[in-house]
Amino acid sequence: MAISNESQGRSRALLFNPRLDQRYVKDNIFAGATWVATGLAILVLVVLLVDTFIDGMPRISWQFITSLPSRKPELAGVGAALGGSIWLLVLTALIAFPIGVGAGLYLEEFSLESWWSRLIEINISNLAGVPSIIYGLLGLQVFARWLQPITGGRSVLTGALTLSLLILPVIIVATREALRTVPDGLRQAGFALGATRWEVVSAHVLPLALPGILTGTILALSRAIGETAALITIGALTFVPFIPTNPQSPFTALPIQIYNWVSRPQQGFHVNAAAGIVILMIVLLAMNGTAILLRNRFQKALN
Repeated sequence: MAISNESQGRSRALLFNPRLDQRYVKDNIFAGATWVATGLAILVLVVLLVDTFIDGMPRISWQFITSLPSRKPELAGVGAALGGSIWLLVLTALIAFPIGVGAGLYLEEFSLESWWSRLIEINISNLAGVPSIIYGLLGLQVFARWLQPITGGRSVLTGALTLSLLILPVIIVATREALRTVPDGLRQAGFALGATRWEVVSAHVLPLALPGILTGTILALSRAIGETAALITIGALTFVPFIPTNPQSPFTALPIQIYNWVSRPQQGFHVNAAAGIVILMIVLLAMNGTAILLRNRFQKALN
């Protein structure tokens, strides 16, 4: 009986090994295809970046950064667009960060499990995938028309409010994911010592989750600063010969200025567009670098 059982086990192993080998082959094929696809994507990105830098770097100068738009490509600059983008970035961060973090904190730490909270969570997840032009149409109707006495119509404030709606779902989801990384034992220890839920969240949970929240917020702002469709929909101008001075000023932004230059037939404007892309990438890298520095600073303070 023992011999028969052993022989049956060997026969089953022999039958299983070919299938296992086939699985390994399929895994290797899939891994190879993934590496090839990733390599092709990186190659295309590198080619585009190199071509853009070759065309745009000779045009970048202090005169190009500070000059206002002009009908002559050699005199045109990104001063107004860069100023508008900075205004948008600051206002969007001031509006979206407290609202998004507050909503994430409430949903994750304070809300009770109910059909209403589940409905809100589903809608937030769905809103993260809504096309940006839909937010532009909403911003045009609500902020530019209905709230025109407050926002000033098609102004920097209208653009910031629209972009805040665009990135709010991302910030909320990033906040909740960062809060989930904090061990529940820390919360239970605070409750055991007699602390209230707000004291536990504000003094212990939120500081630990703040690096992840900041990273998600900066990534969301990076999406906002490169947005074009929503800003065009709300009526951001393509030719603004001045830098915005207040939240109700008309504005343009770097993506819109780049789009305007690319659509023109003169080769000089195409060179300006490449230089504008380089400036926009520098702004994005500066934002991401700031996020990394803040995250490392908070992590060192916590350690």
